[in-house]
Amino acid sequence: MVHQRWAKRKGSDAERELVDMFWSVAGWTAHRIAGSGSSKYPSPDVIAGSVQRKIVIEAKKTKDKTKYFSKEEIESLRLFSKIFGAEPYIAIKFQKENWLFLSIEDLEETNKSFKATLERLKQIGLLFEEMIK
Repeated sequence: MVHQRWAKRKGSDAERELVDMFWSVAGWTAHRIAGSGSSKYPSPDVIAGSVQRKIVIEAKKTKDKTKYFSKEEIESLRLFSKIFGAEPYIAIKFQKENWLFLSIEDLEETNKSFKATLERLKQIGLLFEEMIK
């Protein structure tokens, strides 16, 4: 139970960090969707946008070199983004690394899930500065 609360707080803190990063850029706004993983409706962790772009984000922070996403998690993000008219991305903060962003179309599909590796994100992922251009 304590580990579960710590993991939830770690995730919330990561989402808040992303929101702060978007707000720090002139012309961008962002909000965290509290309880996004427990809603019966599809919802991202973070919604960010400017006049030119709308982005919906599933955000994760990990000590591992690979992060897995359930197929339901990605399909929920895809559905929300389609209805909302936004670009769907995952954002991962690997330990001792900068935030990296990846389009959900670039995730690697496995039998039961999708995955993103640090190695792949370093090759084709976007840094925050690239994401907001």
